[in-house]
Amino acid sequence: MQRNPTKPGVGSTQPTKCKVAQVRTNSHLSKWQPMEIFREVAQTGDHPEAERVHQGVRERMPTISLDTVYRTLWLLKDLGLINTLGPLRERTRFDANLSRHHHFVCIRCGLTRDFYSDELDELRLPEAVKDFGYVETTQLEVKGVCLKCAARGKKPNQPSQKNRR
Repeated sequence: MQRNPTKPGVGSTQPTKCKVAQVRTNSHLSKWQPMEIFREVAQTGDHPEAERVHQGVRERMPTISLDTVYRTLWLLKDLGLINTLGPLRERTRFDANLSRHHHFVCIRCGLTRDFYSDELDELRLPEAVKDFGYVETTQLEVKGVCLKCAARGKKPNQPSQKNRR
């Protein structure tokens, strides 16, 4: 069953007034830069990397630096307005969708898309996870080849359904 990610209060990318005020009063930034950076992350829906956010924001604010974009993205994360995706050693992607969801990542082009699954949301974690620490959230990242990349070339060998268990 699909959930509506734009329904207010359920995965909405609209920041709360209090958090917007926190962003606007940050002494290191002009009041418009954080909102433009947040808007760029929220409107793309494809979990952009900081460099891509910078390119998009520069169309509206030509003098904004990549350093400002990075600092603002981390500020937005600290304020709870966006999340980061992927291991820290790889290029970090940013996600304005704070609702419970999972990701499909293309191993060829890096396309990243949200998907929703009640079945995955209800999975119970093994007790052994408690040996590592306290779990705050779970998110599944499915890696494969997107339809566009698959259409361009031969699909990699896929295991049959009965061998996937």
